[in-house]
Amino acid sequence: MARSEARVRTDRPARYGKQLAAHMGRKIRADWSEEAGRGELAFRGGTATLVAEPGALLLAVEGAAEELPGLEDVVGRHLVRFGSRDELVVEWHRDNGEPGLVQRNEEEAAGGQ
Repeated sequence: MARSEARVRTDRPARYGKQLAAHMGRKIRADWSEEAGRGELAFRGGTATLVAEPGALLLAVEGAAEELPGLEDVVGRHLVRFGSRDELVVEWHRDNGEPGLVQRNEEEAAGGQ
């Protein structure tokens, strides 16, 4: 299994973790524990773990190496969209040393989706 992680700075990590799990839960199995400040998303090609800690939401995706870009994309894209007012930036770091995706709200600034 390949792994990629991102640490997203925010003053509201639990809020964003809960929102991401609730949104993704419409299409996949998604859990969020308010007490633990932790959640998990189960995709066909892998999993994502969400952990709220002071000042940041930690994201980790795991799956086959060829699935990582897609997992990074879907998790990061949705989070950036939810956090557009807070200008969230998701910068993925893959365990094999390859650069991961970097996501920020540029497309809304350009008027796209």
